[in-house]
Amino acid sequence: MSQSTVDPGVPLMAALRERWAGRSEPFVVHCGDASEADRRFSWTEVDGAAPSELADVAAGDVVGLVGDLDARSISRLLHLIDRGAVVVPLARETAADHPWYCDVTGARWLIDGEQVTALSPAGPVHPLVLQLRAAQRPGLVLFSSGTTGRPKAILHDLGRFLARFQTPRPTLCTLGFLMFDHIGGLNTLLHTLFNRGRLIVPASRQVHAVIDACRRHDVELLPATPTFLRLLLLSGCLPDALPPSLRLVTWGTERMDASTLCALAERMPGIELRQTYGMSELGILRVRSQSRDSLFMQVGGEGVSTRVVDGILQIRAASRMLGYLNAPSPFDADGWYDSGDRVEQQTDAAGTTWMRITGRRGDLINVGGLKFMASEVERVALAAPGVLFAAVHVRRNPITGQHVELDVQPASGAPFDLEACRAWLHQQLPPHMRPRRVRVTEVAVNHRFKRDGGAPP
Repeated sequence: MSQSTVDPGVPLMAALRERWAGRSEPFVVHCGDASEADRRFSWTEVDGAAPSELADVAAGDVVGLVGDLDARSISRLLHLIDRGAVVVPLARETAADHPWYCDVTGARWLIDGEQVTALSPAGPVHPLVLQLRAAQRPGLVLFSSGTTGRPKAILHDLGRFLARFQTPRPTLCTLGFLMFDHIGGLNTLLHTLFNRGRLIVPASRQVHAVIDACRRHDVELLPATPTFLRLLLLSGCLPDALPPSLRLVTWGTERMDASTLCALAERMPGIELRQTYGMSELGILRVRSQSRDSLFMQVGGEGVSTRVVDGILQIRAASRMLGYLNAPSPFDADGWYDSGDRVEQQTDAAGTTWMRITGRRGDLINVGGLKFMASEVERVALAAPGVLFAAVHVRRNPITGQHVELDVQPASGAPFDLEACRAWLHQQLPPHMRPRRVRVTEVAVNHRFKRDGGAPP
């Protein structure tokens, strides 16, 4: 049987048992709703014996694992890694797509609650999966967000993926906000696990449930998305509902707008606000923010190089994926990955260069030869009274080539005047950037609390 390691020659579970030896305090706390009590699990309880439903899983099998940051899902994940399986973490919220995910990855098993389903892959085993099998190494498959088409299936060598957690680092009592099927959620889980921290899982990812969990369990670190933080800002919870224990709020996974960040900095005095940056293809990278209310940052860390080519950020990282299971490799001959993120750079008085992400490559809009970013229009729209979310859509135009249309979602319970919003946009934007149409609608937010939609490529 294949054995994955954190330290050379040591199975993963054995290494974790050694790290947690003698500690009986809770590792993970599941917050109950109004009718349920909280449930606390020590590392020993999460570890337990090998789950019996995994008995037939062989080294190299691809396994779809439906779950969340709960004790059973965590236990299954870790035992599957030690079995040398290729694990495909899946969220319950994406159940309609699970058959497609299993088909793309060539999954041999699907585990969902008490149900263990043996599958018959339709095609041959992917060469990259065969490569892992030959090396007797476990794997991890994550899926891209898929906002411009079907998601890409991203395969990692889990031995290499886990290497970054070898070095002990400080840990805080952390709210498990990001999901089980997301690179950020797995990073939160593994960092907390390997550094003997505590993970608090809220009853839901809604604002009041998250704040309640933070208050009742003295949460120190809240990782979140800009979409969630905007909802938090407009909820009326700030600053009075924040627990005194909260020290750090991190944000990432999508673009933040400057007005929301500045408002958060004002309403969260004494709390560090820190940007994160990463992607499923490369992992979570180390980031240094210029200041708590600035969008400018530096990206780096061990084994990471960056460069900007034609305004687009490119990255080379030791933690990179093996490749896609349903698309060609995106790496060039020297290992550089084109992130697709368009960046602006500036150098401060000390000679330090910082970068700010202004949008995706496909967000660049050309109206009659005048170019601008979709994010510039959305930023102005978000500053209009009563607007919760805004999404730009680009349409073809027979005269100017393209023009902008805009969806806005009003804040719940707040009065909203569409004509006043149009007047605001007319006043704040130059003619070529003004939306030809403004529509009041619900701007979709997915299960990861990221905003769907926006300017297509």
